[in-house]
Amino acid sequence: MTFSLGIVGAGQFSGRFAALFHAHPGVRDVHVTDLLPERAERLVAAHGLAGTFPSYAAMLESPAVEAVAVFTQRWTHGPLVMQGLNAGKHVFSAVPMAVTAEEVAAIVATVRSTGLTYMMGETSHYHPATVLARARIAEGAFGRVFYAEGDYVHDMDLGFYDAYRYSGGENWRATASYPPLLYPTHSVGGVLGAWRTHAVSVSAIGVRDEGADGVFDRSVSMFDNDVSNATALFEVAGGGSFRTNEFRRVGYPAYLRESRFRFFGTEASMEQLATVALWQDRGGVEDITELLEPKRAVAPDDPSLAAVAPELRAAFTSGSAPVHDRSRLPREFDHLPNGHEGSHHFLVDDFVTAVTRRTLPPVNAWVAARYTLPGIVAHESARQGGVRLEIPDLGDAPAV
Repeated sequence: MTFSLGIVGAGQFSGRFAALFHAHPGVRDVHVTDLLPERAERLVAAHGLAGTFPSYAAMLESPAVEAVAVFTQRWTHGPLVMQGLNAGKHVFSAVPMAVTAEEVAAIVATVRSTGLTYMMGETSHYHPATVLARARIAEGAFGRVFYAEGDYVHDMDLGFYDAYRYSGGENWRATASYPPLLYPTHSVGGVLGAWRTHAVSVSAIGVRDEGADGVFDRSVSMFDNDVSNATALFEVAGGGSFRTNEFRRVGYPAYLRESRFRFFGTEASMEQLATVALWQDRGGVEDITELLEPKRAVAPDDPSLAAVAPELRAAFTSGSAPVHDRSRLPREFDHLPNGHEGSHHFLVDDFVTAVTRRTLPPVNAWVAARYTLPGIVAHESARQGGVRLEIPDLGDAPAV
């Protein structure tokens, strides 16, 4: 079985995934639409795709498109996903799932009632540290896990200015002030992608920005936001806690590793920094850096990355790490660009496999809700000065 796919949004990020969807043997045709038609046309020409649609509405009306992949501005994902599901399309969505608890609940309810496939493309689910921690937690190597940490530390200077100018146009500062805790899935998903639990409450603190560039200015921000750095402490079901950091003004080499994780159990622990990773127990310390290090598959100056800001290219050049099991991937991916610590190949294959085999993808609607809702509630906690708030849970995915 194969299916046809429509890509919504022809920006820098979607181009990397367009090539993979186009190459996957489970995808028959790939179409594109964008609010700026010339961007859609360039993407189609660059990868030899099937063609463009003049609008998202036209794409959804077409019986030739059976699934859509949403790569648009972060706060638009919820409504666009709902439109796709209500039109009877399977949906792959970039992160975050949505920006309100109501939108998240609506997506989950619609997926449940329609039986359609929904998947959120959370890269940290296949971050090498998450993959290894997931395996070692499953085999009991940590003992009882009781604490974890997840950081997404990406300074505005490292590519975000160009990205926001590209997507936001003349009013880019209004959107560049996007609240850090409403983009939580890289840090939260990397923790919960390994630790099979969910967050039940949170207390968060935001740091008011002092930059002089007009970003994170409430008088300009469409989100009424002046926070650029935020920290959240979550309580989890079954006992234990995890902490996340979402930093946009930070002296840190995000081009080396923008997401990093730590897990602590009663029998062992694992810690990751920018250039080193360690497995530790009472007997000593093992350097596992090489096990988690993706091998570069594409050079930063490769012509295929010409449209990507130089500061962001590291996110699109990684190959796979030794801990990744590539045996399940189509051979068509063997020499294609990867990205975000080797996650892109797995994310595309997860979605295509789920649609063609009618199975639940790993980051299905219920998992995506558990990756997204903690940040939405944490953002509100920070706005209330750190008050502890309960996090709603929409339950486990139904058996397929």
